[in-house]
Amino acid sequence: MSEPIRFIFRGRRQELRGVSVQRTVLEWLREDARQTGTKEGCAEGDCGACTVVLAELPGLHTAPTTLAGTRGAQLSVRTVNACIALLPTLDGKALFTVEDLKALAGGGLHPVQQAMVEHHGSQCGFCTPGFVMSLFGVYQTNAQAPSRQALADALAGNLCRCTGYRPILDAGQAMFAPAKVDWDTAGLRAQLEALVRSDTFLYEHDGQRFWAPKSADALAEVFDAHPRARLLAGSTDVGLWVTKKLEALGDVVWVGGVGELKRVERSAERLTIGAAVALEDAYAALTALVPQLREYWLRFASPPIRHAGTLVGNVANGSPIGDSAPVLMALGAELALRKGSRRRTLRLDEFYVGYMKNRLEPGEWIEALSVPLPSPAWRFVAFKWSKRFDSDISAVAAGLAVKVEQGVVAEARLAFGGLAATVRRAAHAEAALVGQPWQEGAVRAAMAALTQDFNPLSDLRASDAARREVAANFLLKLWLQTRDQAPLSPAALSVWAART
Repeated sequence: MSEPIRFIFRGRRQELRGVSVQRTVLEWLREDARQTGTKEGCAEGDCGACTVVLAELPGLHTAPTTLAGTRGAQLSVRTVNACIALLPTLDGKALFTVEDLKALAGGGLHPVQQAMVEHHGSQCGFCTPGFVMSLFGVYQTNAQAPSRQALADALAGNLCRCTGYRPILDAGQAMFAPAKVDWDTAGLRAQLEALVRSDTFLYEHDGQRFWAPKSADALAEVFDAHPRARLLAGSTDVGLWVTKKLEALGDVVWVGGVGELKRVERSAERLTIGAAVALEDAYAALTALVPQLREYWLRFASPPIRHAGTLVGNVANGSPIGDSAPVLMALGAELALRKGSRRRTLRLDEFYVGYMKNRLEPGEWIEALSVPLPSPAWRFVAFKWSKRFDSDISAVAAGLAVKVEQGVVAEARLAFGGLAATVRRAAHAEAALVGQPWQEGAVRAAMAALTQDFNPLSDLRASDAARREVAANFLLKLWLQTRDQAPLSPAALSVWAART
């Protein structure tokens, strides 16, 4: 039977019926609840004007925080984009918007808001509620002011074209100076515990159904019975089908309520990441395994997108310019596929068969992905080329790995995005390396062989010639950073480092 959508809002329990399955949180806030502090800018999760904060019980969702910190340990606190979040995914959570800050501060300005006023962090004001909520997320998850760079990373999903970012960063550091203003953590936990469901949540409106199973077995059963349903993770891509393409999604099966799919597990041989693990947590685990991924992780979308979207969802989406697939292919990732009770594994580099097409059967889904723990023989780098440093779509992305044994390349995995209809490995370039000494001559031969692997298109992001040149230069950077004699540090090859 259909049940209402239940969540905490303005300190009280809300129960919603009679709203569309694909109504966004922002639409409900502005048009139904008449809470217009949260703004609509791009309606695609890019500008951050719609940023809100969600709180939920730890363990029911992976707990990405805007910055690493100790505050809020009893609750999972994260920023998300309200413009693309679907309303039924609020079930079991607490929603905070800019209007909540006054009540939290006892009727006056919250320290976040006061700091923005004192440091002149707003001019036209349209983007300000989003900045305030991102800073509020930082405030709730940190015991003290983070570094300026950490604040800038936390605000990567918020765009301003009036004030500029210096006064906003000033405010972010100054907001920790006054006495702490905190929410009632114990009271909020009690409210959230009263919303916990033990069985599959089904919400239905106007013939459209939304299932939120609580176990992987239940999810497999529902999706096998309804293979035409839309499988939904973070809504960071599907949400745009609603807001931009105005598509009807049909029935929806959401993976976000399955606790066992939110696990990151490390064995002696592999790192396994469940289907519902948020991008933020997945990349944190991958970066702990492969530290060279840190900058790539920071440049992947923005914190609100990484808090909502999942790594498996990014892989399943299959965009030729998706940032995850090149890295995962280079690391030798495998996918665990499931249809009902039947399971099989497939290498990621065998998964895509054409533009936005893959080898999934009807009713089949990706339960997890895994990567082997790298041996010291493997040398790995990841590069992204885009017009903006932060929160931008790749023109070319690459995950590059070579296994060098006794000075000779024994194996190579060179994966590129942005050069073809799918992310794929460069077979000719790999062949040019394997069996050759790890020296510049072999790398130059692989750079030349790339022309046989890809025939990229020209578009608004880059010309075909530029894509070819950048991809070849990525191979040269791989060698410069991993050669045996005098390898260069990433900073030595960074334009940003050179400017400072």
